[in-house]
Amino acid sequence: MASTVLQTFPLGFPWQTQDPFLFCVYHLDHYPNGNGNMGPDPELLKSRSLGNDFNPSQKWRMYHGQTIPGFPYHPHRGFETVTIVNKGYCDHSDSLGAAGRFGEGDVQWMTAGNGVQHSEMFPLLNDDKDNPLELFQIWLNLPKKSKFAAPHFKMLWHEDIPYVEEENAQIKVIAGNYKGTWATSPAPDSWAAQKENEVAIWNIHVDPNTVYVLPKADSKVTRTLYFYEGSEIHFGDRKVNPNFGVSLDASQETSITIGGSKAHFLLLQGKPIDEPVAKYGPFVMNTEQEIHQAMEEYRLTQFGGWPWPYPDNVHEKERGRFALYPDGKLVEKG
Repeated sequence: MASTVLQTFPLGFPWQTQDPFLFCVYHLDHYPNGNGNMGPDPELLKSRSLGNDFNPSQKWRMYHGQTIPGFPYHPHRGFETVTIVNKGYCDHSDSLGAAGRFGEGDVQWMTAGNGVQHSEMFPLLNDDKDNPLELFQIWLNLPKKSKFAAPHFKMLWHEDIPYVEEENAQIKVIAGNYKGTWATSPAPDSWAAQKENEVAIWNIHVDPNTVYVLPKADSKVTRTLYFYEGSEIHFGDRKVNPNFGVSLDASQETSITIGGSKAHFLLLQGKPIDEPVAKYGPFVMNTEQEIHQAMEEYRLTQFGGWPWPYPDNVHEKERGRFALYPDGKLVEKG
């Protein structure tokens, strides 16, 4: 059988993606003890480039945060964000009045649609021990017909996300169908909401010194496997090291021989939208004219303004996981 490997590439910041995906970034930060106010000790910030701290040589980063790490308010239009928090917590606030704290395996699925502002902050809740954060953020494109859909915010709580246990592997099914196990429903206007598009987002963990077989897709889709932690793996006689991505032919099963350490993968798959893409920062449309329109509308309307007291809004330190939806519905997960 011919190799299913089409291409390998190093994982940078962000990771390389294929249509229908636009962007994927992996955050792994070994944050220190909190200072009581959900940030690090101010003494540790004196040498940081605050407001733009992305130094990959550091054990942790503040990103655009000044006192609490994360991303203060910023706009989006024309696509969706899928935020997977495996370790640590993310505090969400947005221009619709929605808010939440999620983490330790939870996933947030947000359709930006015709425009939304939101903040994503990483509160350091533990004052007596480290605050590790492991997070993926994926941008999934919207087709032209859905780019002006009403914004939508949905939580996929880790208790509800299907988790498949195989003999040598564990698969978290965030989107799509894994061997008959379907993920919970995505946001309603998503490209992933149509099953025929075969959108899949799987977080796969495979035991060392085993062989794992990735099932084939039913239709013509793009498929990218991101090998973000472990020792070497092999596709036949082709060796791939960690921190590499692999573009695969999804029309065939793929056999992967795992090395001496547990292998951790993120898989992104889907039918291409195959429409023109015009991008400028947080806006993704089909034409440059639509990008200019988005910029002008944001300048005039701020996509509804900002109903929170701070650009880097965080929630009460002692609060547990929760979601407050735009219609006022409150879900407390503890």
